[in-house]
Amino acid sequence: MEGKKIILITGGAGFIGSNLAEHFLARGYVVRILDNFSTGHRHNIDPFLSNKNFQLIEGDIREPETCKIAATGVSYILHQAALGSVPRSIKDPITTNDVNVSGFLNMLIAARDAGVARFVYAASSSTYGDSESLPKIEEKIGRPLSPYAITKYVNELYADIFSRTYGLQTIGLRYFNVFGRRQDPNGAYAAVIPLFVRKFIKLESPTINGTGDYSRDFTYVDNVIQMNEIAMLTNNPAATNTVYNTAVGDRTTLNDLVKWLKLYLSEYNPEIKNVPVVYGPGREGDIPHSHASVEKAKTLLGYQPTHTIQEGLKEATKWYWQHLAY
Repeated sequence: MEGKKIILITGGAGFIGSNLAEHFLARGYVVRILDNFSTGHRHNIDPFLSNKNFQLIEGDIREPETCKIAATGVSYILHQAALGSVPRSIKDPITTNDVNVSGFLNMLIAARDAGVARFVYAASSSTYGDSESLPKIEEKIGRPLSPYAITKYVNELYADIFSRTYGLQTIGLRYFNVFGRRQDPNGAYAAVIPLFVRKFIKLESPTINGTGDYSRDFTYVDNVIQMNEIAMLTNNPAATNTVYNTAVGDRTTLNDLVKWLKLYLSEYNPEIKNVPVVYGPGREGDIPHSHASVEKAKTLLGYQPTHTIQEGLKEATKWYWQHLAY
């Protein structure tokens, strides 16, 4: 491994983290992941265990010494570890804060002390809060609507301080409803796309919170991988120590999402097209509409999304059918 650059991916056994690990292993990097497997899964990293360039540290970002060990000798950190989900944060704000704020600070300190070249971290579109302007532009945010949103905004504030005070290069990526292969369809806090896909495959009715008119900038995971890579490697000084929307730059209502999911899944089982949808009450803390401007990322990083939502859904539903339809 001598001479090879090491990438540390926190939360590397999770949905996005494991996709990043797969991508960078394929490009010859040494990939070290740090994960406590509270929300990540060992089966996500099983294919990497035989790769000589793969390293696993089982540990928690809430432990400063663990973070220090994980960051030793690392060139880049892609910080994905967090407790996601707005409802979970409303139910348990203390644990969400411990992981997302204290754990984040631990990783920043470890990165600073280890002389890491760049710290790229998963920020969140939830930071836009009650701002009603569309599309969402990085420099204009509102008030957070959940404990989770507060923690992700605090991440941005801490990253900015570490950039200005300690010279640590940081880039935050405000993820907009990422979906794709390996996203967990199970559990109380499953994201809407894998949850709905699992329901449709089982010929069960999914429940839409509200009228279905809420819209999201659903973003396929390959677009997110691209953003992490170009943020990690950019040589443009003006592109660092800031935040970027990580999205497609389009929005889709939940009703349209259901329509496309049924269309693509019915290619594997025609009965799916006849499964009805149930409408329930709205969800506390939800942002009504989410639509990102990606002009900043295009201008400063050279970002070009490779997948629209329809293209991403075609790939994702194929993956889920292969892995869930049994």
